[in-house]
Amino acid sequence: MTSPRKTTAISLLVCGLLLLASVALAAPAATVTHLSGPLVVRTASGTVKTLAIGSKVESGDTVETARRTYARLKFTDGSEVTLKPNTQFKVEQYAYDQAKPKEDAGSFNLVKGGLRTITGQIGKRGVQDSYRMKTPTATIGIRGTIYDANYCTGDSCGSIPPGLYLAVTDGTVVITNSEGVQTTIPVVAGQYVYVASPTTPPVVLPSKPDIPFNPPPSVGSGPRGSQESAGGQGGSTNCEMR
Repeated sequence: MTSPRKTTAISLLVCGLLLLASVALAAPAATVTHLSGPLVVRTASGTVKTLAIGSKVESGDTVETARRTYARLKFTDGSEVTLKPNTQFKVEQYAYDQAKPKEDAGSFNLVKGGLRTITGQIGKRGVQDSYRMKTPTATIGIRGTIYDANYCTGDSCGSIPPGLYLAVTDGTVVITNSEGVQTTIPVVAGQYVYVASPTTPPVVLPSKPDIPFNPPPSVGSGPRGSQESAGGQGGSTNCEMR
């Protein structure tokens, strides 16, 4: 028969292990490092919170920028994402453990708007296809790169036609339609690609599309190795909105 003292010790051990597991699962995916205006996040449970510099973003969160807001997120694998105004960006699935490269997972969704990103360790070690950036018209995979993605609707990008516009600054990406005829093309540095719809194959554009990217000094020019100091709106983090 097991003694009460031994039973209590086992229970405490199990509780401690469960606590450690829950902490690991709750580890944030990214931190807001630069911000120029209002920024909110919608959690997987439906809660809406305001974010500030230093706020954490977790797997399952959807980050939304306001009409004039630029925001930069730093992920734990070293990647950075700068969000443009009027953007919805979802972290669908994120897992990064430096000691477990085969378990890497980075699945993101550019619901609307635009971003500039420099990719981190996910997709460059372990499983190459562990990184995915989804959009309404196509999915972007990486081979180590810096790229811009803009999903335009209506006249949100001025006079240019709606659809996905991709520009690669460094490295290579692959872009694949998610529906219809499966079409995958590589995109290298200096190329610009347009995808009008999920069933329209990606096409390489002859010149750069006129889509502005003009973040204020508090955010900097985006993740290109710059060393701008954080600025903009600071303050307390994660204030819940009701």
